[in-house]
Amino acid sequence: EGHCRHFSGGEKARLALAIIVWQRPNMLLLDEPTNHLDLEMCHALTTALQEFEGAVIVVSHDRHLLRNTVDELLLVDQGRVDAFDGSLDDYRLWLLARNKDAGTRPQGSVAAEAPVDKKKARQDAAAKRAQLAPLRKEIQKLDKRMQQLQDQLAKLEETLADSELYSDANKDTLKTLLAEQASLRSENDDVEERWLGLQEEMEVLEAEMDGA
Repeated sequence: EGHCRHFSGGEKARLALAIIVWQRPNMLLLDEPTNHLDLEMCHALTTALQEFEGAVIVVSHDRHLLRNTVDELLLVDQGRVDAFDGSLDDYRLWLLARNKDAGTRPQGSVAAEAPVDKKKARQDAAAKRAQLAPLRKEIQKLDKRMQQLQDQLAKLEETLADSELYSDANKDTLKTLLAEQASLRSENDDVEERWLGLQEEMEVLEAEMDGA
């Protein structure tokens, strides 16, 4: 317990999942299991749930996890639990319509269940969505690069704020820094445009798979 006291949220989540695996339960009840997990751990958890032969009940806002691990949605709303005959996108539309009518935020949530005999269905659904994996990987890579570029630009702008740079003695240095700034901004614009394009492509693919 003393060692765990200083663990980060992600490390505690990994430990909890390891204990669950070691206990070999017949049913898993998971509440936001991907919180604090990095991309690799989220993928590992998704794969593990696809292979799990027992019952799985998941409460999560992680649409990627739900799309790849469950085949039945339950709607929890106003003290009732009912089967939800639709997809995650259908739930979003239902939620928007309800908010528009009621003018308030919903108190319910969506839970998802994967019965014992649905292992093959989960694996088939995952295989159909396997083509999304390269898109997600590239989006993650571009997102990381954009953060790096923004950090570099922020540091460069701090340097450019030094009034000494604008003296005649430092004009060559200033010219070099301004050129570097322009190059970083141009690359950031290109990366952001690519990122937006891949996001739209992924959303189209997800919509097509939900409608299949």
